[in-house]
Amino acid sequence: MKAPGNVRVHRERRVLELVWDAAETSLLPFQLVRQSCRCAACVDEFTGRQILDPASVPEDLGLLEAGLAGNYALRIRWSDNHDSGLFTWNHLRSISDKVRSEDSSQK
Repeated sequence: MKAPGNVRVHRERRVLELVWDAAETSLLPFQLVRQSCRCAACVDEFTGRQILDPASVPEDLGLLEAGLAGNYALRIRWSDNHDSGLFTWNHLRSISDKVRSEDSSQK
């Protein structure tokens, strides 16, 4: 998966902006991204079952730090002190596709 051309953190809006190309930009709420963490603390490594209770992630979750992990992912440190997850471009793209699908079904 190709990396987004630009990544912006909008702390006041609590949104991660990913510019995939000139025609496509994703706006992902911090809470949704955090709820989608695939690290070993959030998802059972053997069964793939989600361990993290999505309801435990606060709506007012903040993003403290975000940085590249090689050319394939973002490493994020959240205001709930969770920082063990890597968010690959593929995974962020799948979250984006889910948001887009939900938005179009609500119209």
